[in-house]
Amino acid sequence: MSQINSSLPSIDRLVEAFQRLPGIGPKSAQRLTYHLIKMKREESAELASAALGIKDNLTTCEICFNISEKSQCSICSDNERNSQIICVVEEPLNVLAIERSKIFKGLYHVLYGVISPVDAIGPDNLKISELTQRIKNNEIKEIIIATNPTLRGEATASYIRDMVLELDKSVEISRLARGLPSGSDIEYVDDSTLVHALNSRSSLK
Repeated sequence: MSQINSSLPSIDRLVEAFQRLPGIGPKSAQRLTYHLIKMKREESAELASAALGIKDNLTTCEICFNISEKSQCSICSDNERNSQIICVVEEPLNVLAIERSKIFKGLYHVLYGVISPVDAIGPDNLKISELTQRIKNNEIKEIIIATNPTLRGEATASYIRDMVLELDKSVEISRLARGLPSGSDIEYVDDSTLVHALNSRSSLK
């Protein structure tokens, strides 16, 4: 993080806070800070209230672990969704991306990361045991593994495939088609590519 020299501690503090956000560099942080300075007080208060509201009002779904305002998210509580198909994703943003395609009508399971020994992240650090319980406790016909097409994403997909096969060999296991660019993040993939990847998913058995 670069050194800030505004000579005003209150400005420096906010610039440094913005720089902690993903994708925000020093110049972007300064632009955001000075934009806030120009905003009306009530607009700044609304922004602050909305930011605090995220922490006060949001939780994770007790079933799929997606971000929710209730104990069960709107997807898991929707009786019209196919509860026998679970799409496994890395992060809540991936759910938004796939939902944007408007083609998937099953449920989700959010892992909150991928297996990465280098970063000391193993299966026990993710929501994999919870996925195991969902498969044991429900009649599941298909698990769609939608981790990102990266080395860590592929390693996580392989682990989940082996875990599901050990639990129940009758469950179909599929992976999003290779139409996804290698090394890309699902949240940044365009809708048509996601639709193709879902429709052309391949079996991992």
